[in-house]
Amino acid sequence: MDESHASAINVAPGAAARSAIDHVIVPRVSDLGGLQVRRALPAQETQMIGPFIFFDEFGPAEFLLGEGLDIRPHPHIGLSTVTYMFEGEIMHRDSLGSAQVIRAGELNLMSAGRGIVHSERTPQAARAGRPRLHGIQTWMALPRALEEGEPAFVHHGAQDLPVLEEAGKRVTLIMGSMYGQSAAARTPTQTIYADAILKAGAVLPFDATAAEERGFYVAEGEVAVGGDRFAAGRLVVLRRGEAITLKAVADSRLILLGGEPMDGPRFVWWNFVSSRKETMIAAAHAWERGDMPKVPGDADEFIPMR
Repeated sequence: MDESHASAINVAPGAAARSAIDHVIVPRVSDLGGLQVRRALPAQETQMIGPFIFFDEFGPAEFLLGEGLDIRPHPHIGLSTVTYMFEGEIMHRDSLGSAQVIRAGELNLMSAGRGIVHSERTPQAARAGRPRLHGIQTWMALPRALEEGEPAFVHHGAQDLPVLEEAGKRVTLIMGSMYGQSAAARTPTQTIYADAILKAGAVLPFDATAAEERGFYVAEGEVAVGGDRFAAGRLVVLRRGEAITLKAVADSRLILLGGEPMDGPRFVWWNFVSSRKETMIAAAHAWERGDMPKVPGDADEFIPMR
């Protein structure tokens, strides 16, 4: 890494005042087949941060011998799913014919557009042991012009995700441009998304120019912004235009996220996101009738409408 990249993550702006924090979201915790899920978005306080309209941390979990994650085929419209793994592996299959294992440090980016069906399961080979699983799945709302677009799926291996390491910190850029680097993934709106691992005492700037709307999620450890501390399981929404410095109180792991404001509010119902209620209702009826496509290699099961 050259000096310009090193300085980009080492030269921090001044410690932020309390005014830099807009609000803090405590996720709702649920159990999904023995897997603990913390859902931070959407929340009463905030529907979206940039395009991010849904934010789940799943795990960490260890399954029994022979068991694993089994998310049966289900539909999406009007969004992109973003899956990033801290630990473990998942087999993604979808109605386009995609069949892709995602592992730690990799990215699966699936755009539903007008409609896609997919499943997520622990690969059979991994079930031979006691598979562990920990990661983040987010949904990004699509711009209105693309809500009815063609579905697509792209996998990005670790080589597509730039890694910056310096002075007790390791930042993996998942999407967008930060700290003088750009990730390979392409998004329809300006988006930032990064995984930051900080040793206790390390500091990391989060500049206001990175994105108009920004936030960070503490997945592990504890971090401080000015005089405020934030423990694991907190999504912190930042005010626009104010740079901050993150300092790790203990060894910590963060997700940095944000982007340009979405072009209007969205409706969220079950697995559907749309700017129009009638579009979601039509998709729900199509799913109930069995009119949406099947998932090759995983066509025997499905999740019914709730």
